[in-house]
Amino acid sequence: MADSKPRIERPLSPHLQIFRPLPNMVMSILHRITGAALYVGTLILAAWLIAGATSPDAFATVEWALGSFLGRLVLFGYTWALFHHMIGGVRHLIWDTGHGMGAIGREQLTWLTPIGSVALTLLVWIAAYVIR
Repeated sequence: MADSKPRIERPLSPHLQIFRPLPNMVMSILHRITGAALYVGTLILAAWLIAGATSPDAFATVEWALGSFLGRLVLFGYTWALFHHMIGGVRHLIWDTGHGMGAIGREQLTWLTPIGSVALTLLVWIAAYVIR
């Protein structure tokens, strides 16, 4: 071991416990989670469509399941995930154009995602119950 190089002390990346979670970090994580939820929700939508094309009994069974309290709760979550993911995608599209990258614009666009997704979800479900 004639030519052993001295070990270079490099800075370590800070662990996640050191960081205070910023709103845009949380929205990024939620964007990924809602993407996965949309996958599951799309399978439910496909099951509903397949049941409708199969037989009246199969369609009635799926309608019963989705009409139950748990089914409506899942559909409500699917609606919220759809709007949250869509608004997050629009936010990233705005950022891709170079707009809203300042500290104030970034915070405003970030907070628009949860507020807008909850508002749109409630609006759709209220409209659905009024029309029904």
